[in-house]
Amino acid sequence: MMFDKILMAYDGSREGRVALEGCEGLARLTGAEVHLLAVLPLQTGLFLAEGVMPGEVLDEDRRRFQAVLDEGVAALAARGFQAQGHLRSGEPVEEIAELARELGATLIVLGHRQQRGFAARWWKGSIGATLLDRAPCSVLIVLERGKG
Repeated sequence: MMFDKILMAYDGSREGRVALEGCEGLARLTGAEVHLLAVLPLQTGLFLAEGVMPGEVLDEDRRRFQAVLDEGVAALAARGFQAQGHLRSGEPVEEIAELARELGATLIVLGHRQQRGFAARWWKGSIGATLLDRAPCSVLIVLERGKG
């Protein structure tokens, strides 16, 4: 299977940056088109719908998520890659799967924070585990090794 269109969910975290490096390496090997996605969490939208969250707070969240997305696109550009950024709001799993379908992505890339003990039970409640059931293509989970 050829990975020619990669969608990476990017949140600016350390794990996200490690995944960005992995995504870059894979794109370099395959010549894939790269898309980055930042998802403004659904909670923000729910608060707004209920009239609890003022517009200024939503605008600030949107600016913050856009800045994270721009950072990822710029990091790839500095390494010689042209990536397209996408900002969405909603449930992360649904937004990732939906954009992957729209783009015709052949691979979704995610970073993952390794958990220990009780929290480590087969990704319980994680985006990655749920995405595996909804993704229209393969999913690559990039782990940072040598930590902890």
